[in-house]
Amino acid sequence: MSLNVTVVSTDQAVWSGEAKRVVAKTTEGEIGILPGHEPVLALVAGGQVRIVTAEGDHITAAAEGGFLSVENDRVTVVADKASLL
Repeated sequence: MSLNVTVVSTDQAVWSGEAKRVVAKTTEGEIGILPGHEPVLALVAGGQVRIVTAEGDHITAAAEGGFLSVENDRVTVVADKASLL
């Protein structure tokens, strides 16, 4: 099983692909997402979104503002500002 992950900002697509794990900072604290995670809608607090791809590579994106959505193994981060680090 894997996650289908998309990270976008208001003006560009930052990264999308298959992943084993996603970790992001929300206003409620840091959240770790694995395949099979229950649906979640959370506000992004700013900081890093860390992704482990299906191949085992590590991707890190900076994200400020916006929200994170999880549903049916699909993770979407829509940030006011986002870029790869």
